[in-house]
Amino acid sequence: MNLELSEEQKLLQRTVREFAENEVKPLARELDETGHFPRETFRKAAELGLTAVALPESEGGTGFDHVSYSIVIEEISRVCASTGVILSVQNSLYCDPIHRFGTEEQKAKFLAPFARGEKIGCYALTEPQAGSNAAALATRAVRDGDHYIVNGAKAWITNGGVADAALVYVNTDPAKSEKGITALVIERGTPGFKVGKEEKKLGIHATACTELSFTDCEVPAANRIGNEGEGYKVALSTLDGGRIGIAAQAVGIAQGAFELALAYARERQAFGHPIADFQTIQFMLADMATEIDAARLLVRKAAWKQDTGSRFTTEASIAKLFASELATRVTHKAMQIHGGNGYSREYAVERMYRDARITEIYEGTSEIQRLVIAAGVLKSF
Repeated sequence: MNLELSEEQKLLQRTVREFAENEVKPLARELDETGHFPRETFRKAAELGLTAVALPESEGGTGFDHVSYSIVIEEISRVCASTGVILSVQNSLYCDPIHRFGTEEQKAKFLAPFARGEKIGCYALTEPQAGSNAAALATRAVRDGDHYIVNGAKAWITNGGVADAALVYVNTDPAKSEKGITALVIERGTPGFKVGKEEKKLGIHATACTELSFTDCEVPAANRIGNEGEGYKVALSTLDGGRIGIAAQAVGIAQGAFELALAYARERQAFGHPIADFQTIQFMLADMATEIDAARLLVRKAAWKQDTGSRFTTEASIAKLFASELATRVTHKAMQIHGGNGYSREYAVERMYRDARITEIYEGTSEIQRLVIAAGVLKSF
């Protein structure tokens, strides 16, 4: 693994940072306050190829590797966590599994326009009573000729309120537990498919996070991704890549908060000196810088492992666990350095503090990551 970014990756990083500063950052506070989905920003991101960074050009992607993808999500999340996770879901949770498991016909219909950012996708696994226990899905799909009849509900679906299609995980044979789960693409506008209420959340307000419901929803069997009963494999392998995206998001949030805290510490005066002169503040900044660097290296290691074609489940969980908990610690310290101002909505660290917390929960809680890591460690040593 080469720790130095290639010239191509450095150029991508500069390009995305410029886009983030000029197009994403100015809207971050407004998005947090209004909760409006940033469609125009998404369109501009698509023009830069940020909606399918690691997919081949033949499928509508940009053709970069997964290390590059992690750089993109970090740079966007550094200024706006909502926009960061919107792009993460589009890249790793919707486009990637169709790229890996879809047929050529499915890729033409359900991947290419999404990879190009002409359409928006979402990943519908979680249910009101099935979060960490993904095998306990209650959404039922019954085969009827060349269709499936789908009934059930999904919850906490990022991009759900605006998605043109959802990759939905359904139970086609409850007696088989996880081996009875199947993945279906269900398009918006299909009779019986409805978008429910938008969730009122602590942070990442602009992600169109909604409930989805299915009532006698007739879905063509041609929309099935992989074989019947392979949905659990599709879901979990997809989450491996998704966790790298969320880890990168967490690093981006932490980096943004650190930069604001550093600038504030140099400017804020106390007892006749900038507070950056005080050892207490210096130690906080030192810890923040050290942990961010460590988290970023873990993310890039996991992304590099994915690029080699090797199994990277443990590495993805390690990166996601450390980076997400790091983001909470760093934004906490950034708020503390800001003092009372850090508690004000006039300062961006307050938003970052709220946004960081979800990274320890979605795409696998910290507790689930520890179980995955433990399983990997016990198997390897």
